[in-house]
Amino acid sequence: KGCATMNQTGLAQKFGPVVSHLRIAKQQQDIYAVRIPAGDADLLLGCDLVVSASDEAIAKVNTERSYAVVNDSEVTTAEFIYDRDTVFPGNSMKQLISAEVGAEKVDFIDATELATKLLGDSLATNFFMLGFAYQKGYVPVSGEAIDRAIELNGVAIEFNRNAFLWGRRAAEDIAAVRQVVAPAVEEWRPAESLDEIVDFRFKHLVKYQDLAYAEQFKGVVDQVRRREQEVLGAAGELSISVAKALHKLMAYKDEYEVARLYTDGDFLKKLGEAFEGDFKLQFHMAPPLLSKMGADGHPKKRVFASWMMSAFKVLARFKSLRGTKLDIFSYSDERRLERQLIVEFKERLTEILSRLNRDNVGLCCEIVDLVNDVRGFGHVKEAAIGQYRIRRQQLLSRLRGDIVQLVEVDNAA
Repeated sequence: KGCATMNQTGLAQKFGPVVSHLRIAKQQQDIYAVRIPAGDADLLLGCDLVVSASDEAIAKVNTERSYAVVNDSEVTTAEFIYDRDTVFPGNSMKQLISAEVGAEKVDFIDATELATKLLGDSLATNFFMLGFAYQKGYVPVSGEAIDRAIELNGVAIEFNRNAFLWGRRAAEDIAAVRQVVAPAVEEWRPAESLDEIVDFRFKHLVKYQDLAYAEQFKGVVDQVRRREQEVLGAAGELSISVAKALHKLMAYKDEYEVARLYTDGDFLKKLGEAFEGDFKLQFHMAPPLLSKMGADGHPKKRVFASWMMSAFKVLARFKSLRGTKLDIFSYSDERRLERQLIVEFKERLTEILSRLNRDNVGLCCEIVDLVNDVRGFGHVKEAAIGQYRIRRQQLLSRLRGDIVQLVEVDNAA
């Protein structure tokens, strides 16, 4: 058979979309152009949902002749770098593809998740997708030819063969394939009721610090619960907001917590599930006592070898020093600021509870929920805290009923 290919890559082949035009014909002379005209594609093989819904890809399909197999696993785009609150528009993208191809001719499949769990590496996704499309009858090349091509390519031969085979199986019986990976997936659902939310965070704070620290958290939440029951007749929205916000502040991720998370067993377990054979670890960190400042005034990260795991094990044992005079990390500006936020939160909460009524419970929750905007580390977190304090003061003024005087200035310059 004859074939012709053309790849269109974005951003100098780095982090940009790749759209490939592939033509297959009975004979090479039957192909007069490489680029596929608008509406002429028989198959949209979408290994990335965002690129599949792009203008470039959508322009090539139509409801009369096109079919589509699309990986609907959501992969965060570069937009998240500029807007941390970006919401991935997965549903609208799938609706667009379905409308352009025809809902009955589109297969959406969580290929990245399945391929990774089946073969231990997300790189298996593309051949998994090809296998799925082949089994559906959309690829006019024999399975033997594809297998031979994998062999001739000489890269990860068995890995790619298995990915292709699992894709074919998924096209035949997706439920059976999902059942294969199901035992490795722990059933999890988010805590919903107040008791579940408090219990989960209480147990985490015990691991994070100790029982006494967790009891402090529970004591504050119980105070809010009692006040909410007294004023509103039942504990609910405000108590849940306080439980989430206070836990976030109390469980700030410092050096001891990083060390605990690396050495509690889960991290090494996940590494073992993802990689085989010998591997080395490197840690890119900017310890406050050891890092030099870059030209931008921010600490520069350094590379630490795998011996850091031993250091983490030692450091994790000293979490009881957190916040005490013996805690050498507690003297940094960032750690002081994190502890100060907890104090501020409790002080403002006392005022919020004293002013709570049926009419302002929504505003009270909004003030408490502002804590969720405090994210990041170092200078990023510091900037977020500044914005948080400004917004918190504005909402507290509303709660107090303060009158903001309007000042008019006549600029005669």
